[in-house]
Amino acid sequence: MTSSREAPEVTGAGGAVASEFAAVSVEVDTTANGPRLRIQDLRTGKVRFLDALELETIVWLPDVHLTQLLDPSADRWREQPR
Repeated sequence: MTSSREAPEVTGAGGAVASEFAAVSVEVDTTANGPRLRIQDLRTGKVRFLDALELETIVWLPDVHLTQLLDPSADRWREQPR
């Protein structure tokens, strides 16, 4: 485990994660001020970047809140996101 002050060394990071419901590519992006995770929806091409704080928030998120985020009818299939 690394301390919160030093950036971990990441090599060979990246790949695809897929299921019958979704397919995304993931990689560590180092082109910004600090490393962040680049996630791309392989179906639509939409890209999202998540920094360490956002990723840690997902880890600590209670299951009930994560379940609400996973409801595709909330935002995914709407013409204009809220």
